[in-house]
Amino acid sequence: MRRVDARAQPPGIAAGQSRRQDLLLLVLGVLIAVAIGVAGLLRAAPIERLDNAALDTLMRATATGVSSPDTVVVDIDDVSLSAVGQWPWPRYRLAALVERIAAERPSAIALDVLLPEADRVSLADIQKTFQRDFGLDVAITGVPDGLLDNDGYLGQAMSDAGVVGARYFYFDHATGETTPTRPGVGFEGALGALALDRAHGVLDNVGAIGAQTRVSGFVNMQVDGDGVLRRLPLLIEYRGVLHPSLALATTMQALGVSSGQVVTGRDGASLIIGPHVVPIDRNGDALLRFDGPPADYASVSAVDVLAGRHTPEDLRGKVIVIGSSAVGLGDRHVTALRRAVSGSKVQSALIQNMFDGRVLRAPAWGAGAALAVGLLVALLQGGLLVAGRSLLTVATVTLGVLLGLGTLAFAGFEYLGFVLPIAVPALVASTVLIAASAIRFWAQQRHARRWRRQLENARQVTIESMSTVAETRDPETGAHIKRTQHYVRAIAQRLRDTGRYADVLTDAYIDLLFLSAPLHDIGKVGVPDHILLKPGPLTEAEWVLMRRHAEFGRTIILSTSRHIEGDNFLSVAAEIAATHHEKWDGSGYPAGLKGPAIPLSGRIMAVADVYDALVNRRCYKPPFPHAQAMAMMGDLRGTTFDPAVLDAFFEIEDEITRIAGEFRDEAAAAAAGGGAHVGSDAFYDGMDSGIGFATPALAVQD
Repeated sequence: MRRVDARAQPPGIAAGQSRRQDLLLLVLGVLIAVAIGVAGLLRAAPIERLDNAALDTLMRATATGVSSPDTVVVDIDDVSLSAVGQWPWPRYRLAALVERIAAERPSAIALDVLLPEADRVSLADIQKTFQRDFGLDVAITGVPDGLLDNDGYLGQAMSDAGVVGARYFYFDHATGETTPTRPGVGFEGALGALALDRAHGVLDNVGAIGAQTRVSGFVNMQVDGDGVLRRLPLLIEYRGVLHPSLALATTMQALGVSSGQVVTGRDGASLIIGPHVVPIDRNGDALLRFDGPPADYASVSAVDVLAGRHTPEDLRGKVIVIGSSAVGLGDRHVTALRRAVSGSKVQSALIQNMFDGRVLRAPAWGAGAALAVGLLVALLQGGLLVAGRSLLTVATVTLGVLLGLGTLAFAGFEYLGFVLPIAVPALVASTVLIAASAIRFWAQQRHARRWRRQLENARQVTIESMSTVAETRDPETGAHIKRTQHYVRAIAQRLRDTGRYADVLTDAYIDLLFLSAPLHDIGKVGVPDHILLKPGPLTEAEWVLMRRHAEFGRTIILSTSRHIEGDNFLSVAAEIAATHHEKWDGSGYPAGLKGPAIPLSGRIMAVADVYDALVNRRCYKPPFPHAQAMAMMGDLRGTTFDPAVLDAFFEIEDEITRIAGEFRDEAAAAAAGGGAHVGSDAFYDGMDSGIGFATPALAVQD
């Protein structure tokens, strides 16, 4: 006979869902790809954060740690401030620093320090203060005219050395300059292809310095939404004039060029300065590329330069950026490699990027390509599902796609200087896989629930079919089976709810008890008709044969259950059939089991079966009143019945009477008063408990 595995999954679940469901997943994947791709085109914050995280990872993974060969920062660090004096320094000291640097013949000098207010310690300023406050004309003799005005002196030193000055642009308010603010360099070409930020005001060096500065650059920096500095604006428009950043102006000064050209190509806009091509985006921003932490970028302490403790080769032919890393001055920024990088080191890194041709580029076609790749990935995943591939296969392919995207991003970054936006296709691949897994899981659960219902129905049908076989030979009505079935469940639930046998009485076990109870007397099919249907008392020999119905029932059920693999739902039915005539004191049959050795299912069935025999009509007795039946069963507590099971039965007395009324035997009711022929099997059921039944015509004791 064919064996059935009760644990086996229904066919088709492991292989995938229906074609309609897979087509739905394909359409859903495409919609997900379009939605995420459009979000990428609009630079939605979550997409941008993922792309920025990928950029930071690549930056750290590819950092060479090679010090900058062309740039040096002369650092007004904490040591310099402590040795020379607190900030701000007198302008003549800054002038002395510029002169010392210029003497080493660098290729360019940038002063990354903004000096918008006059130096209050200038000798000329002191003369004016005494005249204004005291009406005194203070004569200062023996001092060259150039040293009377510190600002003018610094301005002259910067002019002589060709130092690039700093300025800062405002975007939140306007300022009113009386003279045009000129950058000292110009730009031409495809300017219309750019959408530069337009400033409304400017903060410049004090007039005595600014007037003598031939070239200036702005020091504005732009951090991303997460507070990390990844790009610097190279161009800003102010009053119709394009102004360069400090890094750009200094690079142009070092190259000896006074103009740059904006060009556009397939990958986006670029700025050509001398022999160098600098990638920029439509906003005029350049992506920074750090090759290591701040310590990897060459620097010399300002106090060492002033004291002559530096090596001339440290500065000769280099691009010098004068700035400060002092903590108190606040010019420190969060980058991908370090959380505190001075502004002068940032300027130095960008200048070195431009010299090396290593300014990163985010291709103009990147967002569109990301959308297209995302669609292809979604179509690939959906196609696999439509083709009937398993989720494991789709997950493996998705992992391969993610690894491929990472490899592509790394290769583009390392060898082409491209920053490819992989967040969109990576997010599409992950989201589609998660969505497919969720839908597949939901569908499988739904299918499994349907299958479990079908299995439960099959179990019920199997048991009912087997019980029907017994009914064909047992004159009792099906109402007895229904009543005892519900009694058993009610008793079991009460035991479980009051903590008795709670470890055994799980929901699943109680369900099996309910399903199995109808088979408790299936063994009667093995009892000959002349005994089973005998209208009167049985002989001793007939009793012996009648009692074998418990063994017959167990044998019948187990012979069927052998063909079922897995969780055998007929095992409980076999227990009930074999043991519901065992007694707590060991005087029952067929095995004479005693106490807890009797399976709980049999103990519960015994209580339900005897009660139903007492309160319903039998050939040897009329139905007993409920109260009398309860009293008679109480006398058998601890002998015939498990005390805990009987107590639970008594505790649900109202539920028991409700069940008895709901499943009342209509045939018996119709025959009430007139009598009905009931065979020896019914006679046997009442007698078997050990209760003596006395009627006007009959008094017997099992």
